[in-house]
Amino acid sequence: MTYIWRPNQEYSENANVVRLMRHFGVADADALRAVSVADVGAFWDAVVTDLGIRFRRPYRRVLDTASGPQFPEWFVGGELNVTDACLDRWAEQSPAAPAVVHETEAGLVRQLSYAELADQVARVRGGLRRNLIGPGDAVALYLPMIPEAVVALYAVASLGAIAVPLFSGFAPGAIAARLRDAEVKAVITADGTVRRGRTVRMRPQLDEAIAAFPGVRLVVTVENLAGAAVGPTDNPPADEAGEPAVVRWSSLLAGPPDPDIAPTAASDVLLLGYTSGTTGRPKGAVHTHAGFLTKVASELPYGFELGPGRSLCWITDMGWIMGPLAVLGTHACGGSLVLYEGSPDTPDSTRVWQLVARHRVTTLGVSPTLVRTLRVAADGLPTQDLSSVRVLGSTGEPWDPESYEWLARDVFTGRVPVVNFSGGTEVGGSLLCPYPVEDIASCSLGGPALGMDVDVVGEDGRQVRGVTGELVCRQPWPAMTRGVWRDDERYLETYWSTFPGLWRQGDFALVDEHRGWYVLGRSDDVMNVSGKRVAPTEIESVLAADPAVAESAVVGIPDPTKNEAVWAFWVARPGEGIEGIEGVARRLRDRVAAEVGKPFVPTQVVRVEALPRTRSAKILRRAVRAAVLDIDPGDLSGAENPEAVETIRAQVKGLR
Repeated sequence: MTYIWRPNQEYSENANVVRLMRHFGVADADALRAVSVADVGAFWDAVVTDLGIRFRRPYRRVLDTASGPQFPEWFVGGELNVTDACLDRWAEQSPAAPAVVHETEAGLVRQLSYAELADQVARVRGGLRRNLIGPGDAVALYLPMIPEAVVALYAVASLGAIAVPLFSGFAPGAIAARLRDAEVKAVITADGTVRRGRTVRMRPQLDEAIAAFPGVRLVVTVENLAGAAVGPTDNPPADEAGEPAVVRWSSLLAGPPDPDIAPTAASDVLLLGYTSGTTGRPKGAVHTHAGFLTKVASELPYGFELGPGRSLCWITDMGWIMGPLAVLGTHACGGSLVLYEGSPDTPDSTRVWQLVARHRVTTLGVSPTLVRTLRVAADGLPTQDLSSVRVLGSTGEPWDPESYEWLARDVFTGRVPVVNFSGGTEVGGSLLCPYPVEDIASCSLGGPALGMDVDVVGEDGRQVRGVTGELVCRQPWPAMTRGVWRDDERYLETYWSTFPGLWRQGDFALVDEHRGWYVLGRSDDVMNVSGKRVAPTEIESVLAADPAVAESAVVGIPDPTKNEAVWAFWVARPGEGIEGIEGVARRLRDRVAAEVGKPFVPTQVVRVEALPRTRSAKILRRAVRAAVLDIDPGDLSGAENPEAVETIRAQVKGLR
């Protein structure tokens, strides 16, 4: 086993997680893991105390599982609003400290102190209230990584409304599906952003989505592009049959600050984190104020060494769970959040290192896909001053050893740990996480995150070691999704039906002979494209709308840059000849780009005579994937036409 990190004396004695170790009287990270799950209620109570998480009304009990582990109640009887706990706390204690630092692709920098951020949140809160947004209303955030995204998240939360973050690269169809599912009442968006030197207009995408879901009553538009049209200022709210009211962000900021933060219960819904499901219909993971905050507040201090006077820059998007996690986790511990708007390799592969050096970033979060890109493009090692970095972070997809070790050993000379953690939207943080006080092997996930009773089990639900199994959790945790939004049946089926009493994450995992933990990929069909999950059926539904397509199958194929590339297979409608196949392929790619998003455009679009299916007409995607990879497709005894697998295998030879 190759160990890339061994803690020095400073980390061993002064890391934030050492405080917890001393509190519980343990000497190492594994002992702390054991204590943290022996009594999860006592552990999370200690976390609240250690981090000073501010409850407006103290809770009577940490955890109540009377309704079963599927539906736990956390911090029973308590009141907490994340805006008060993360923002107003520090605006009172250290008002001049930097809360948000933002840099554009062109190098323009803005900064907000905690006092300035709190003031903007209060003004936007007042503006939303005047536009009749209140407790329980769903408000979508369709924004690039700009300070206004942070302000919007806090303003919505402080009203007791429900935030619905959306990926800034989504196409209208994907936006509309989420607006419809959440029954969104208002959307906060930007006129656009700049990426790779090109203007990307966001408002037209949203307008098209709203045309497909006319339930939105209010659109607030941030003037992020100079000279872009954003619509009239302060329209009166529309009636039920009319167009949504359109309000400029600047007009909200010009209004008076509203000092009143809604008195939210610990279990009130904070946000819906949408992720693709195997049915294709996006599923909204339900996260609460106290549950989500307590988990993410523990991630960044203990795993990533964040706190007052330190800063986090995580290259991500507000639409993925890392966006809200980075905002709330950083501010819960009084740190500074560095936002980057644009492509992290523009104009060249040194852009990330320049960002770190300019803002003295102490925790840098990067994806394996980005590091692979930087490594390939690099002309030697970075020359920028990276001495401020104390911890490197990573999540979302598996590492390859070459890229991991290039980053950790070559770029950072083995002097900082790579905290590679794994969780998910529905987890609200990490299931697995290494800590700076322990030895970390190349590509390893360390072990179970603190307070997470994680295991790897076989098909019978019993613990396995040294072989691949399913990743599960045996006890609930604070940020465990409260369910799938308005669909408890889907929630129970997705996470609790495989192993009675155990949460099934849906990932294959391995604990090796050295007790190293590794996630090996999804055990379902959901694809992971550059750290972004998308269900095959979400793309297949787009392909099905094409007049040439009778049916289709979409699979994820390993890709050295994107982790998985999308491959699409389609069967022509009767009467459709082989002429124009390339034209159909171009058209299908354009459809996916327009309706799902450019990151999910298929790398290969292949016309086939037939797709393997069961007798109940279910397409066997795993068999299609096996054909592409030229591996054993497994048991095909239930297939109606198993010969289709070999036909596809022969057809795709040479394409990879």
